[in-house]
Amino acid sequence: MLTEPTLTSRREDGREVPLLVWRPGRPLLAVSSAPLGGGIGVRNWVVNATVPMSYHRDDPADHLAELADQLGLDGPGVGLLTGVDVAEVVTRADGGVHVWATVGLGTPVQAAAAEPEPAGCPTPRVGTVNIVVQVPARLGDAALVNAVATATEAKTQAIRELGLTATGTPTDAVAVLCPADGPPVAYGGPRSTWGAPLARAVHAAVLAGGAGTVVPWSDRWAG
Repeated sequence: MLTEPTLTSRREDGREVPLLVWRPGRPLLAVSSAPLGGGIGVRNWVVNATVPMSYHRDDPADHLAELADQLGLDGPGVGLLTGVDVAEVVTRADGGVHVWATVGLGTPVQAAAAEPEPAGCPTPRVGTVNIVVQVPARLGDAALVNAVATATEAKTQAIRELGLTATGTPTDAVAVLCPADGPPVAYGGPRSTWGAPLARAVHAAVLAGGAGTVVPWSDRWAG
C-alpha cells in the first residue's frame, strides 16, 4: 500500500521547487482526475508537484512525465499539480483509510454558477485542492467512481464549514488508490464500509488544510 510520501524538490528556473512522491511497495489500482494517469488503471507511483502561480504550460501531463523520469519512477503513475507548497500537506486517517490533501481555496467556485465576466488581470490566488486517498480493500470499478464522488462531497462539506459558498475550485483533482487484487467491494458511497471512513478523513483533512491563509509557494520567494 501507499506509505507516507517523500518530500523532495527539483530545480526549475533557478529555484528548488517542492514535490511529494509516493512509492507504494507494489502497483495499486487507481481512479483519478489528475492531469497525468487519470481514469482507472494500475499505477506504480503518485506525484503531487508544486508549480508557480505563473505556470503557463499547456502540456501538464508531459511536464509531470518529465518530473517522473527525473525521479527515476518507472511505469504508469498519477501526477498532480498545485500552486500550494506541498510541504504543507495535511494527513488524516480513519478506519484504515488514509488521506493526504494540499488545500488551496483562493479561487472558490460554485460548480453550476454562471461563468464570471473577465475582469482584467487579477492577482492569481492559489486555488487547487489535491486529494490522494488510500483504501486498504480492493474496490470494484463502480465503487472507485463512487469513492471519488464521496471524497468530493466530503471536500465540499468542509469548504462550506470553512465559511465559503463554494463546492471547490476550478482545478481540484483527486486520486483514490486501493489494492489491485482481491475480491472487489461493490460500494464506495458515504454510508458504505469504506466510503464512510473515506468521507470522514477527507473532510478532516480539507477542514484542517483550509483553516489558515495559504500563501502561494511562488509568492514567498517573489517577496
